[in-house]
Amino acid sequence: MCSDISSRALGLAPTQLFIGGQWRASSSGATIDVVNPATEQLLAQVAAGEAADGRAAADAAFEAAAQWAATAPRVRSDILRRAYDAIMSQADAFAALITLEMGKPLADAMSEVRYGAEFFRWYSEEAVRINGRVSTAPEGTLEILTRHRPVGMCLFITPWNFPLAMATRKIGPALAAGCTCVVKPATLTPLTTLAVARVLQEAGLPDGVVNVAASHGSSALTDPILADPRLRKLSFTGSTSVGQTLLAQAAPGVLRTSMELGGCAPFIVLPDANLDVAVDAAVAAKVRSNGEACNAANTFYVHRSVVAEFSQRLAQRFAALRPGNGLDDGVDIGPLVSATQRRDVAALVEGAVAEGATVLTGGKIPDGVGFFYPPTVLGDVPADAEILRTEIFGPVAPITTFDTVDEVLARANRVAVGLAGYVYTESMAQVARMSRELQVGMIAVNTGPISNAAAPFGGIKHSGLGREGGPEGIAEYLDTLYIGLPR
Repeated sequence: MCSDISSRALGLAPTQLFIGGQWRASSSGATIDVVNPATEQLLAQVAAGEAADGRAAADAAFEAAAQWAATAPRVRSDILRRAYDAIMSQADAFAALITLEMGKPLADAMSEVRYGAEFFRWYSEEAVRINGRVSTAPEGTLEILTRHRPVGMCLFITPWNFPLAMATRKIGPALAAGCTCVVKPATLTPLTTLAVARVLQEAGLPDGVVNVAASHGSSALTDPILADPRLRKLSFTGSTSVGQTLLAQAAPGVLRTSMELGGCAPFIVLPDANLDVAVDAAVAAKVRSNGEACNAANTFYVHRSVVAEFSQRLAQRFAALRPGNGLDDGVDIGPLVSATQRRDVAALVEGAVAEGATVLTGGKIPDGVGFFYPPTVLGDVPADAEILRTEIFGPVAPITTFDTVDEVLARANRVAVGLAGYVYTESMAQVARMSRELQVGMIAVNTGPISNAAAPFGGIKHSGLGREGGPEGIAEYLDTLYIGLPR
């Protein structure tokens, strides 16, 4: 069964560049080795785009832009809906493909398929609801009309942790708005995004509207696109440091930018919290996608009065999780995406222990094949430990204590990033205060992850600019035109 689903999954994904509606080799003939992180075995060799391929993709996107912008909203809507239906009709194979190249368990990958495909369905509905307004100027001399137009050609750079959802979250609103794009998927996980491109092609998307090219390094492919004066929009999901570099590159062209950058989400357990709810949410918010999620719970601030019980219960839950190849039955957590990622996570844990933290479960790299790291809970983490202010991107829950709400807000807000936060309390007054004062773009209250295609995803401070998802997401791809008419 495992072999059958693997074959069907790999059959979804072309291994060439997709430019101007054609599947083709890299201009240099270079390829990327895509490796299964659970087995360390080669899955496929994918064409690696170079500067010439980037320029060709930009040419194709620009040439298709005017016709696509003029395409009827209902036509754009129907293509997106067909693409949604096609992904869902092959959901098991798409989930297996995600598991093969990224490592997350099959059930987790299936959740990504449903979540990611929903961006095509949601924006198929938004495509026909792009509205302007009419009003009268206060002086009564003008009629104020507004309308929205697509921003134009876009460049999307996506990460490896959600290879389907991070592509659809950008492509969906762009197509609905009437924009064309070039997509540069992550080097570690290009197969799923290439499979999405094929789905769009089969759904009737005109040539050149979406172009997909993987590459060994982002800059080799994207630098000439970023320097192209025809480019009007850049959307990137990834680290803050890379986002800052891309913002500098976007400045000369005064590009519209959407930046979904790093996170260090506080998970705050107040003394009146329902610990059953909090522990369940902690597992979901930390272990989802093997902990490799920008909105994963990162720093566990637990009130001193309940920290002993919470820590014991969370450690028991983590110890019971079964690691393994994500395609196998009963696996709760898969490998990290690469040896480098595992090394970085292990170094953070070792540093925390050296600073005084206690390992309650996990904390040691297992022997054997695959980039596995055990679900780990750390107790007694000092307030100034590096792991509390660093995005972990792995299945590690560092627990630190606090005594007052003023204290925990000050400590959580001291971090430079502000993507997501998690709050557990029975007090609506405390919920209201957290919503006013916790410096993040999204707050989950008494629940686990809250990502949804209908909701605006994004952060503040060094976590980025703009929002993806919901009606706010399509606004990122529309320019507003004001027309003044005499009365």
